Amino acid sequence: MMYSAMMEVLRMDEKLVPVVCPYCGVGCRLYIRSSDGHPLGIEYANDIPGISNENGKLCPKGNAVLEYVLARDRLKKPLKAKEQGKFVEISWSQAIKEVAERLKEYSKDDPNSMMFFGSAKTFNEPNYLIQKLARMLGTNNVDHCARLCHASTVSGLKAVFGAGAMTNTYRDIEEANVIFIIGHNFAETHPVGFRYVLKAKERGAKVIVADPRFTRTAWFADIYLQHYPGTDIALINGLIHVIIEERLYDEKFVRERCTGFDELAKTVEKFTPGYVEKITGVPADLIVQAARTFATGGKGVITWAMGITQHTHGHDNVRLLATLSAICGYQGREGCGVSPMRGQNNVQGACDLGVLPNVFPGYKAVSDPEGRKFFEEFWGTELSGEVGLTVIEAAHAIEKGKVRAYYVMGENPVISDANTNHVIKALHKLEFMVVQDIVPTPTMEFADIVLPAAAMLENEGSLTNTERRVQWSFQAINPPGEARPDWWIVSEIGKAAGFTGDGPKGFNYSGPEDILREVNACTPQYRGITPERLKANLAGIHWPCPSEDHPGTRVLYKERFLTSDGKAHLAAVEYRGPAETPDEDYPFLLTTVRYVGHYHTLTMTGRSRALVKRWPEPLAEIHPEDAERLGIKTGDWVKIVTRRGEYPIRAKVTRTVKKGVIAVPWHWGANVVTNDALDPVAKIPETKACACKVVKITEEEARELMKKVPPVIPEIEIVRG
Repeated sequence: MMYSAMMEVLRMDEKLVPVVCPYCGVGCRLYIRSSDGHPLGIEYANDIPGISNENGKLCPKGNAVLEYVLARDRLKKPLKAKEQGKFVEISWSQAIKEVAERLKEYSKDDPNSMMFFGSAKTFNEPNYLIQKLARMLGTNNVDHCARLCHASTVSGLKAVFGAGAMTNTYRDIEEANVIFIIGHNFAETHPVGFRYVLKAKERGAKVIVADPRFTRTAWFADIYLQHYPGTDIALINGLIHVIIEERLYDEKFVRERCTGFDELAKTVEKFTPGYVEKITGVPADLIVQAARTFATGGKGVITWAMGITQHTHGHDNVRLLATLSAICGYQGREGCGVSPMRGQNNVQGACDLGVLPNVFPGYKAVSDPEGRKFFEEFWGTELSGEVGLTVIEAAHAIEKGKVRAYYVMGENPVISDANTNHVIKALHKLEFMVVQDIVPTPTMEFADIVLPAAAMLENEGSLTNTERRVQWSFQAINPPGEARPDWWIVSEIGKAAGFTGDGPKGFNYSGPEDILREVNACTPQYRGITPERLKANLAGIHWPCPSEDHPGTRVLYKERFLTSDGKAHLAAVEYRGPAETPDEDYPFLLTTVRYVGHYHTLTMTGRSRALVKRWPEPLAEIHPEDAERLGIKTGDWVKIVTRRGEYPIRAKVTRTVKKGVIAVPWHWGANVVTNDALDPVAKIPETKACACKVVKITEEEARELMKKVPPVIPEIEIVRG
């Protein structure tokens, strides 16, 4: 459907503008009703066939989407720090000049003394530019929030299938006969996407849910497996053991399209249901039932999120899930596949376009001479072949004095990174920090220069959702004050840094369309996804799309996988648990969760009165038997204590959690206590499992302890220019 046909005139001064929801990775469409660049309300997009939210409905966050855009504390002018937390307004020319000059100095002295942090909360175009700027300045130290959510999905799926993306679409979830949901409270984290699960269930599909908490998703399960956090390898190996032992696997598919089956079979021999029960706490008969149900479904989908990925063995968790799917023959067919659900609206796009320290756009390895040569010729500059730093590694490098300058675009590491106290300690040591954002964040307090960005609804560009669907979101309203689009800011810095060549060799862009055309030229998966096609087709296009006459790809791997030999490389993985397990001093296992009405670091939802009213505070879930032993009742103040810090929170006594497990929502800054131990391959921190103790405290003690936790919405002092 053409955009021009959608610009319906409601009154002389009103119009409907199609946008993509700026929250999770489902990629819902909606309309912003606006007048002369001012928002009047939202309308459901129930007239665009084929979109993710087919009936137009939105989750609570989507329904409240305008509130954060209209926040009173929006950043409106560039700022320069007077001292920590205090800023003075400056002009754009001053800000651009200072940032560019400082970056050039670091580039000349030591390019790897700089770190760039891209954002899954903005469009593909500025993400492409931030990694291009970093690399043209001489460093591959560039990363984004996938490192904190789905880095292990990217590495794990690439190891088995050759590419780190969802293999199917939402439509295939609906058409599946069996759906295995693990480490993912689908109904709360992606409510609109979960409708596809419900549609499948209405058709008679079986739903298997594995989660340490009895979540809203588990209510819909035919089989519920409540395992301990961090025991996923044992559980998945147990399922594979039963499937192989009972010869329920797809022998033809394994023989023709997989390698490594014999080693897999040998490794899982000892993972009998009884053995797995001792590790996971899941009854052996349920493991057998789940394995049989999944393997005999005929068409099966596996879906997961951070409960699988945020572990020191997240890479192997994902490899095993891909292996489970493959041995059952659930690849390359409709109604089948693996569906990692992205937490932010453009995680997939930021990964695709190279906002990672080890790959260029299109997943060409920086260490591969051929791929590097292509981009050297394309961008007209010599590039580094050294794999750069990840976000967590950067914090340690800052502390050691190796990284001295940090450019953060639309991210909030003070709240989002594991072991927050260490991150804060590191940021104090930086020589120069740039923060580009729409509102003040705790991270902004450490900035030397603050660049005010336009919010998603205030500019336009392309986004790539969980199912590889690329969509164009149009500008619906005007940005406040002097706030500018992310692409404009980065391109101005690039030009000021001296990159003024023509075409791809410079940063001379007239709009996001120019940038996407450059992406088309250097990223094979996006070759045919032009701005013209996206604007003409509001439902979007699934990559890979190799040419402009190609319709896009619904299901991957119909004929071969993207590995070197074209086969799925099955993973044989020995069991290992979390890096930190309960002991006498820290007897509980802490895990983090999310609320349906809030989003990540509360930068957006924390400014919504409607959402804050419904979800006003975090609650620590504790099993009744554990609570009775500690003398804790619902509503009591407690502090969660780990080897990294203390976190005050009210208790909620509930059988939702497994005995011995404490579940805490992380939106309000709970990462002060989480573990930053890393997966050795994906380099993702283990925020989903660590040892803790729970201590009952008074309200007065809680208030004092809160002063040590960074406020999610800080008060920033700005001197007006």
